[in-house]
Amino acid sequence: MARNIQLVIIDPQNSFCNVVPEADQQRLHDGELCVAGGWDDMVRVGKLVTRLGNKLSDIKITMDSHQRLHIANPDWFCDCNGKHPAPFTLMRAENNSIIGSVLRVDANGQPVIENGAPVFDDVGEFRTVKQGMFKRSYEYLAELSANNRYPHCLWPPHCQIGTAGHNIVAPLYEALDKWCADFAGTIDITTKGSNPWVEHFSAVRAEVADPNDPNSQLNTEFIQTLMEADEILLSGEARSHCLANTVRDIANEFAAGGSLGSNDEFIKKCVLLTDATSDVPGFTHLGEAFVNEMTARGMKTSTCADYLI
Repeated sequence: MARNIQLVIIDPQNSFCNVVPEADQQRLHDGELCVAGGWDDMVRVGKLVTRLGNKLSDIKITMDSHQRLHIANPDWFCDCNGKHPAPFTLMRAENNSIIGSVLRVDANGQPVIENGAPVFDDVGEFRTVKQGMFKRSYEYLAELSANNRYPHCLWPPHCQIGTAGHNIVAPLYEALDKWCADFAGTIDITTKGSNPWVEHFSAVRAEVADPNDPNSQLNTEFIQTLMEADEILLSGEARSHCLANTVRDIANEFAAGGSLGSNDEFIKKCVLLTDATSDVPGFTHLGEAFVNEMTARGMKTSTCADYLI
């Protein structure tokens, strides 16, 4: 019997992979949060799809899908003068205030690293653009911190629904389209991030679940279909954030035991395609920590060219 090989591609979208001049990024809504190497990563994934053909049992794609006004966009917050914080500002809840922090850099413009992580300096207090949004935003940031999830980072608006940045990069899309035509296949697409109140890195849950939004809560169907696989190939952007959180969330769900499984049976099925994923600039330490953690738990690694069934 043929092995069940499933390919997971996290957020292979223009906003992350297409290189666009900085001045044009927000005007064109394309390549706004470009991950260095992302385009080449997706070219390699496309070639892998073509090479493996019908040896792939299933292909799963996630797509970041945002509205313009989103809690992870600078437009959500402003200072007392109405000025929005800069992209990549970190936000936290503290003593009934929302505090912003920015990355400290050295004389060469490089991040200052202490104890293996970048150093951030406070830049003052912020409010929400609408007064009625503050309480819920503050509570969100407080719960995010209490859950020991990622610090809340503000990103350039990206992957806006209906824009070019939301689309799958062309060379990968062409390979996927041909795979569907040649083998009567369908691609399983999961969208995430359309709830403006929560950040949603992981494919299977938001950073903080919204009790009124089932799409922000644990996606057990996505997890269970992966467990049908003999092997799971992991790729996509970015290794430091959306890929890392997706894999961690699924692995930890299984490690918790219960109806979904036990121990590290999921992660032992996984193969990270190391040349098919890259980090958000400045966050390489998060990507490296993810790889170190998961390989220690049983995840294997390969390149696209070296992977053999």
